[in-house]
Amino acid sequence: MNRQGYSSLNPESLPGPHDISRTALKNGITLLVRPNINTLSVSIAGYLQAGSLYDPLKKLGLADFTTSTLMRGTKKQTFQEIYNSLESMGASLGTSCGAHTAGFGGKSLADDLNSLLEILADVLQEPVFPEAHIERVRSQLLTGLDIREQDTSEMASMGFDQITYAGHPYENPGDGFIETITAIKVEDLVNFHKTHYGPLEMVIVIVGAVDPDNALKLVEEKFEGWTNPKQPAVIQVPDAKRLEKTIRKHHTIDEKSQTDIVLGVVGPPRNAADFYPALLGNSILGQFGMMGRIGESVRKKAGLAYYAYSSLTSSIGPGSWSVSAGVDPKNVDLALELITEEIRTFVDGPVTSEELKDNQSNFIGKWPLTLESNGGVAGALLSIERHQLGLDYFKRYEEMVSAITPDQILKAARKYLDPDRLAISTAGS
Repeated sequence: MNRQGYSSLNPESLPGPHDISRTALKNGITLLVRPNINTLSVSIAGYLQAGSLYDPLKKLGLADFTTSTLMRGTKKQTFQEIYNSLESMGASLGTSCGAHTAGFGGKSLADDLNSLLEILADVLQEPVFPEAHIERVRSQLLTGLDIREQDTSEMASMGFDQITYAGHPYENPGDGFIETITAIKVEDLVNFHKTHYGPLEMVIVIVGAVDPDNALKLVEEKFEGWTNPKQPAVIQVPDAKRLEKTIRKHHTIDEKSQTDIVLGVVGPPRNAADFYPALLGNSILGQFGMMGRIGESVRKKAGLAYYAYSSLTSSIGPGSWSVSAGVDPKNVDLALELITEEIRTFVDGPVTSEELKDNQSNFIGKWPLTLESNGGVAGALLSIERHQLGLDYFKRYEEMVSAITPDQILKAARKYLDPDRLAISTAGS
């Protein structure tokens, strides 16, 4: 037990510089490897600089469309052959798209790592975008967008981004709109891949029953020869302007029994010095237990919401600090008033020592759970590399969380949360 009264983490069991191998390949790829002798499997994860921020405005969703079709066939293998290979190994592999990066992840037995990396290299470097498959994927994407249009939570969230990040690259939805997905042609996918897929600031993480030297050898065989002279410089997003006053917008969706609310402000980027004070503050405000102070006040005591919680979403650029709630349409104004008052109270004075201690204990106690699997460690390593947190981050974590004070939380809250300058987005009847 430490001086705060909760159990300390065992530093020897945590990943760190002593057992994480980090290598920069000549073509710009960074490889991170962490062996785990207590398993027979391996997990891989990674990203490259081909996220939705690179979408042309008239073809929003192009990056996401591209990642959705990478595994539909390559110069070497058909769609069916790719999945037959994975199935025969009992392995998995998938791709995804975020704002800044296109991601990938998978797992297999350690003996099949070479084959898994070979498939990964093939789908990233030589996809052929077969037209028949493209149209099937387009149909799926359009169906998803149709569903989004009728989803009060999704539309409230999208409206929040449009208010909070007006004029900023984060304003646009990564999955685009019906008209932009409809406008995308096969050659757009081909050209996006040719331009943006390459090794510049790409990261690969391998965790599991693997020797770091052997992992490096396999990655070099599959990826070191990959170059792309067309690949542009990595996008650096600007800060987002804070609102000068509260802006409220409503998106009408007829015949809905629930209205969803998202309100909040621009928050800190992930590598900001006050990120952890803000994160613990957010937990106290609307996460811990029955969704913190927000849940206690709006949902439990007042009975105004089906759910109510706060979120701190971080990114390479400016994140967001928001509150979400689902309410009866007739209770929207009452819920907004009560949420705003909770935010006002939160920035008026420091959190209690008991609230802080409970949340510090929770943050430290649940931390090892994220590192129980190879996939969890791979994801964590990917995050520390993306945000340049340092290979000793895991070992510093408990100390960072334990050192946070009520005054630091109050300072962060007052820096970001302003109850008189909120973005308020609602969607429903």
